Amino acid sequence: MIAAEIVRGDRSGGATTSHTIIVPALQLLLARVGTRAGAEEYEQAVLEDNVLGKDTIEARKRTLRYLRELYILRDDSVLFRALGALWNDDPAGQPLLAGLCALARDPVFRASAQTIFDSQPGDEVPSAELSDAVVKSFPDSYSAATLAKIGRNTSSSWEQTGHLEAVARTSKVRRRAVCTPSTTAFAFLLGHLEGLAGASLFDTVWARALDRPRAHLIDLAVVASQRSVIDFRHRGGITEVKFTELLRPIEGRLL
Repeated sequence: MIAAEIVRGDRSGGATTSHTIIVPALQLLLARVGTRAGAEEYEQAVLEDNVLGKDTIEARKRTLRYLRELYILRDDSVLFRALGALWNDDPAGQPLLAGLCALARDPVFRASAQTIFDSQPGDEVPSAELSDAVVKSFPDSYSAATLAKIGRNTSSSWEQTGHLEAVARTSKVRRRAVCTPSTTAFAFLLGHLEGLAGASLFDTVWARALDRPRAHLIDLAVVASQRSVIDFRHRGGITEVKFTELLRPIEGRLL
């Protein structure tokens, strides 16, 4: 099922328990292989061609596993096909686009998001506050050592999405991520796949990660609609969003 690609938020676990969301690796892989390749082509690029420049085969396998967990890397995946369709439209938005997909795939990363949402640009955001948010969602699930690692991994991951900026070796402050028409379209798609529609698409965790007020998101959605990425109408207090392009058929199956 399509909705199953969005991992439930009440299940502990995810790549960020042991690693970051590795946005630079995804960017490099898609730059070298493209966004319309099959699973086997991505596997060959990482394991055999070593496009990510890993020193050992074990490191290549590990990185490929994390990339698959977070971004799926299959052409029969709705999330990955949509990410690929949007990837090159707004290159500046690629970090946030990847971050949205990672949020959908990694419950621990998603749990840490509340700390980001509660902060303002310029605020210092210690990694311990990110791990504290994870504890609130998953009490008694992780040891102190694992939580410390989760804090570091999620902190680095939010830096990769553009929500945090390192100002010292151990200090990061809040910044506004680069939000674009394509990232807005992808966030709305995630809400749609969860069964939401219309104005409620502005109130999801995905929309909050866009880091912009509703009026700005409306403007970005209008641009996305003009590009035929989504079908967006907002008139008289009524909001309609359709995803004809992003939910195009896969091998004859209607989505």
